[in-house]
Amino acid sequence: MSDEKEKVYFFDRPKNVDRLIMGFYAICVLLVIVDFVVHRHIGFSWEKIPAFYAIYGFVACVVLVVIAKKMRTALMREEGYYDERVGEKRVDDD
Repeated sequence: MSDEKEKVYFFDRPKNVDRLIMGFYAICVLLVIVDFVVHRHIGFSWEKIPAFYAIYGFVACVVLVVIAKKMRTALMREEGYYDERVGEKRVDDD
């Protein structure tokens, strides 16, 4: 057994991960608040909706996850799909 301490990285501590997540939440809230203050050059009428870009980004992310889950079921192969086929001889089996 070794007496050396195992190196603890920044993200190994749950307190640091919680701080990072809270920082991301704070940035998101701040950006939504700034959306009400900053003048935007609007090209379409639906962009006048308060926090439109935040809502649009969230919905787009959820849609991507749902599509990826559906694609996984369509594209998934059985566990041994890429393994050696029965009866085939490998080149290095001389």
